[in-house]
Parts: sequence; C-alpha cells; structure tokens
Amino acid sequence: MLTFSNIARRGALCALGLASLAAFTPADAQVASAKSSALTVRFGVYTSDKPSEMLKQFRGVRGAIEDGLSSSLGRTVRVEMKIYKDYDSAIHALADGDVDFTRFGPASYILSKQRNDGVRLIAMEHNEGEKRFKGLIVTRTDSDIQSISDIRGRSFAFGDENSTIGRYLAQAQLVDVNIRENDLSRFEYLGRHDAVAKAVEIGDFDVGSLKISTYEKLNKDGKLRVVSAFDNVTKPWVARAGLDNATFNAIRKSLLDIKDPELLKELKITGFLPTNDREYEFVRDGMSKANNF
Repeated sequence: MLTFSNIARRGALCALGLASLAAFTPADAQVASAKSSALTVRFGVYTSDKPSEMLKQFRGVRGAIEDGLSSSLGRTVRVEMKIYKDYDSAIHALADGDVDFTRFGPASYILSKQRNDGVRLIAMEHNEGEKRFKGLIVTRTDSDIQSISDIRGRSFAFGDENSTIGRYLAQAQLVDVNIRENDLSRFEYLGRHDAVAKAVEIGDFDVGSLKISTYEKLNKDGKLRVVSAFDNVTKPWVARAGLDNATFNAIRKSLLDIKDPELLKELKITGFLPTNDREYEFVRDGMSKANNF
C-alpha cells in the first residue's frame, strides 16, 4: 500500500538521483570514458634475429612498458609490437609515423632522423653503466686470415645494408686499412646477424661482421674466431615525430624504471639511461668513413 510517507520517501530519492545526474556533467563523462578506454601504442623493431626470437626477447620488457604507461597515463595501455622484415622498412615506419616508438641500432636512428628531423631519443640501453659494446669481424677457426689486412681478396658477409655493426662500422674498419669493395672477391648483405654467422661457419664466405652477443650464442662449438673487434654505441629507443609529450615522457619513465634483471636479460642489457644526440656522433663518423668503402 502506498502511504503518504512512502510517497514522500520515494520523492526524496528521485530528487537525490536527479541532483546526482545534474552534478555528473558531460566533461565528467568524457574523463570517465577516457580512463576506461584502452590506448594502443605501436612499438616497432626490425629482424636482427629470427622473428620468434624477437618476440621472446621483448615479451617481458613490453609488459613492463604497458604497466608503466597505464600507471602514468591513468588508463589501460596496450603496446602493439610490429616486427619489420628489414631495417629499411622499420626506419621508414618511424620516419613516416606508422609506429610510435622503436628500438633501433644507432645507424637506424641516424638514418631515421635524416628522413624526419622530428624523431626524438627516448633513452639508451646500458650494461653495468657501459654505453659501448663490441662488434666483430669473424672467420672460421681453421682460416689463415689473422688480421683485417688479410681480408683483401677474400669474400665478406655483411648484415643488413642499414646495420651499424653488420655494415657501417665493419666497412669503416676495412677503409682504415685501405680495403674497398673492389678489393674483395665478393660481398653480400645477408640481413640478420645469425645468417652472417652461419654463412661464415659453413664456408659460404671467408669473413663476416656481427654483434658479439650473436657470436657468443652461436659459436658454442668454437667453429668461428674473431679477426677484429670494434666499438659500437648501445641501442637507442626512439619516438616518432609528433608523439604527444605525455606519452613520450611516460615511455621514457617506463624504460628508466625497469630494474628487474629477469626482464632485462633477454635483451642482454642491465637497464636504461637518459641520452642525447651527441652520444651517437661516434657512429656518424663511422658511417661517413664507410661511405668511402
């Protein structure tokens, strides 16, 4: 039965509800919607190793970046990983804004900045505070090649045409001893570091250039040995031109905050550091020298 007190109580509740709805403005609705909707951030890499290996390498770090971005931006963030078949495709993707951020080699960063000056460094990798690591020129253990000068007249397996170690800094080493492309019996760009190691091991090429981590991983049986080692700068993480500052700063904070060694070991690093363009002048000089190859 509806009594006067029941009617009065219901009227009061309706009034309270209407007041609450009036207080919840369209602006509030937009904020609530923004917080509840997921944001997709596109992350690009190129295949310096097999695609399956790349997915494994980045699984943990990618998850940490998603968590960091979600916390900083106050909404759910999904990091979508795009693996490009070669360096050039990834460089174009960053320069054209098809991805929001990338993990590149130094030469790829330099080339992408040449194509679009608006790309920005986020952070750089380090190993126990060190910002340099080694690239290698290798040959078979039973080869008679003992020094870089002995490479004259031999065959050379390079990595990707845009690779810092696989091409530019290795060719700079050859130029230093006055070896140019016409002084080799032949050479090819094989794309990935693991492909270079295999090609030298089976005798398709006399020598090849690859990163030290690939050499250590694939040379367990000692069929390869080092002819020359040279410095390279650790990898930069780079943002596309026009990425909003909130997302840029959140990505940088997420990287700098990653301390878990279990997450970092797949990338064979111990963490991230702030960086600037001057850190990569060393590589620019090597690329310039390699143009004389």
